[in-house]
Amino acid sequence: MIPRFKDARDRFFDMRFGLFVHWGLYAIPAWHEQILWRGNVKRNDYEKLIHEFNPIEFDPEAWLDLAQEAGMQYLCFTTKHHDGFCMWDTSHTDYKITHTPYGKDVLAILAEACRKRNFPLSLYYSCPDWHHPNYPNMGRHHEMFGPRPGDEPDINRYYEYVTKQLRELLTNYGPIYQLFWDVNVAEYHDPSLNELVRSLQPGILINNRGPDEGDYSTPERHVPEGGSFLTPTEACQSIGRESWGYRENEDYYSDKFLIQSVDKILAMGGNYLLNVGPRPDGTITSENANTLRRIGRWYKKIRESFEGTIPASYMGGKDEIESANEVKNRVFRDHVLLTRKGNTVYVHAYRDLQSNTVILKPLDVLPKRAILLNNGQELESSVELLPWYWQERAYLRIRNLPINEITDEVLVIKLEFGEDVTE
Repeated sequence: MIPRFKDARDRFFDMRFGLFVHWGLYAIPAWHEQILWRGNVKRNDYEKLIHEFNPIEFDPEAWLDLAQEAGMQYLCFTTKHHDGFCMWDTSHTDYKITHTPYGKDVLAILAEACRKRNFPLSLYYSCPDWHHPNYPNMGRHHEMFGPRPGDEPDINRYYEYVTKQLRELLTNYGPIYQLFWDVNVAEYHDPSLNELVRSLQPGILINNRGPDEGDYSTPERHVPEGGSFLTPTEACQSIGRESWGYRENEDYYSDKFLIQSVDKILAMGGNYLLNVGPRPDGTITSENANTLRRIGRWYKKIRESFEGTIPASYMGGKDEIESANEVKNRVFRDHVLLTRKGNTVYVHAYRDLQSNTVILKPLDVLPKRAILLNNGQELESSVELLPWYWQERAYLRIRNLPINEITDEVLVIKLEFGEDVTE
């Protein structure tokens, strides 16, 4: 069981699926949100993009419609990425959205739309800053390769700037669900920063990429092994393989790959933050929108398998894999994951199944009903000794899964047991 906070932060365990939005000046060159670090662009040239940024098609209602179609429950927005450009009307730099041709406070517009829908808003804030003269760009990862003329590197002065911006973000834009720090490459550790955050927004959740360990971990583009997380976790992934911001000619992950990733993280007890990168005009591409809708059609059918459940893969569902020469070197891996709510167990086939049957070794209790949530089909179940496990004992067997008919999503089976389900 993942330990709870035992305060207002426990809503984290009910907010399972969210939309991440990476948006800023980097949408204009449409190559990567870190084009200054990964590409061949000079800072002075990049910063001129402020005179071009004019997202006249930005419509937060359209963003929220998509998020809700996907079954998402909150949105995390990049207020300031590594480039230092601020997507709100900050008083502490002119490098901001209100000094573009657009001239409006994007964050204020988004926050108001979220408030009207009671849709929680989270804020991303980068620790590195490639624009601010006080940030000590020393050529480390996610930093510029040294200061430029006129810079005055001073990490303490820079974090005075950060503190002022945090006060704005956490005072002027209503309730904030999470603060998502990113890339503390300078290893600036000052617990008073997060103490300030909590004083301004009681009950806020803070991730582990900032000045202290925060409340939860954030694996990125990676699905850890195992059947259950041991601590609060929110994984993040982008629909595009190459970039988090808008990229022309992006290499998009398949919908099924993303569905399998979402399913595994959630079945392990984690939360999932899935990213899109809007175009320079503020619209979301059809590729991103269609993927969110397809994920949503699946997620809404199987959502109950995550709501109020706990990871339960210890109960069964492991494949036995023998080494080439030694039976004694057998290893086991999960071929399905389980979640549980009382006497109801959900089976998540997050990997492609090899056959139309699932064996839930070592579980040997027969359920009252076995239902495939994807289409409502009732499945055949039995507890029997099988040739595959002839030296062992009888296990629960679920048969006739439509693996050739439903090939584009994760299958999730609902098992309804009586009071004697294995603890």
